[in-house]
Amino acid sequence: MVDFTTRTRYRPATELVYVDNPDGKGPKDNYNAASMPIYQTATFKQTSSTQTGEYDYSRSGNPTRSHVENHLAKIMSAKRAFAVNSGMTALDVITRLIKTGEEVIAGNDLYGGTNRLLSFLATHNNVKTHHINTTNSEAIIPYLSEKTRLVLLETPTNPMMKIADIPRISEIVHEQCPNALVVVDNTMMSPYLQRPLELGADIVYDSGTKYLSGHHDLMAGVVGVKDDAIGDKIYFTINATGVGLGPFDCWLLMRGVKTLAVRMDRQQANAIKIADFLQAHKFKVHYPGLKTHPQYELHAKMSSGPGAVLSFETGDTELSEKIVELTRLWGISVSFGCVNSLISIPAEVRAARAMPEDLIRLCVGIEDVDDLLEDLYHALTASGALKLAN
Repeated sequence: MVDFTTRTRYRPATELVYVDNPDGKGPKDNYNAASMPIYQTATFKQTSSTQTGEYDYSRSGNPTRSHVENHLAKIMSAKRAFAVNSGMTALDVITRLIKTGEEVIAGNDLYGGTNRLLSFLATHNNVKTHHINTTNSEAIIPYLSEKTRLVLLETPTNPMMKIADIPRISEIVHEQCPNALVVVDNTMMSPYLQRPLELGADIVYDSGTKYLSGHHDLMAGVVGVKDDAIGDKIYFTINATGVGLGPFDCWLLMRGVKTLAVRMDRQQANAIKIADFLQAHKFKVHYPGLKTHPQYELHAKMSSGPGAVLSFETGDTELSEKIVELTRLWGISVSFGCVNSLISIPAEVRAARAMPEDLIRLCVGIEDVDDLLEDLYHALTASGALKLAN
């Protein structure tokens, strides 16, 4: 039996829900509210004319934000965590660690917003980015130098589901470039399924808009670090630029995090059945939960599940467009991670990232999987895709 009097950590699903303030850390609530109060205020009154209390101005800190940041640090296995106003803001804050003339090494299958920011850094700050195939860990070696500041990974990538070996790449980087930082965009997995800081990464960030909040009613980003000095630099930028997440949005994010496990378990279970269905009908499916995925075993070593995003190819671009438009339950929308199932053709990034023209992305929700399968089957048959595939 487990001795609960000395236990400090629980299983991930429990940690998401269980909120505590170990060693007295975090804001205090005099009334012991079951839900953290929303401190919807810009300023805080002080009791002294010469000294300030823990909070003075919400740009610099707010009890509601502190509450969710302490909780995020715990579930991300981070020394410190920070909540900002979008996922791209999270990356922007991280890139402020780069000085002019330094370099970034990143994947060649990145989120479009990430590429936009890296391109801006190249043209405005003289920060060069080397794009490599991060599925091959050794491919990073020729690009490492004293100029390397960040190594930016996405795993799995979206929507091609390519996997990077976080432990091996982190090992290589730390051995050859001690001053470089390994940064992982963990949005596709969330801290429930994958914790990159435990795998060797230095910084992890998520778009809180996706799985962490889970309802597409919030824009947020989170950053987790395992070094206090890096944390101080991240906080300095957040405070200086005023991008900390607002009190009400912090409260929404906290509420979403508490239900992450039940949502992700359902979404992932649905995604596995849908991937199996599509593969059984001879479509080419990209999903790390399938044993046919070339990096199935690597992903399984790093994560506790394959997630709820997958993509497949139909063999014909016009056919793919028909399928997307014939679905009813699957909403045509960008983004992912909410309770509703979404379908899209990533047209805006296909050419830039050399992706198949006929690629369809599915972001699986919590609906009854039989309804999702029936709706997808109707679209596939009405469009003629199943005949073409078979």
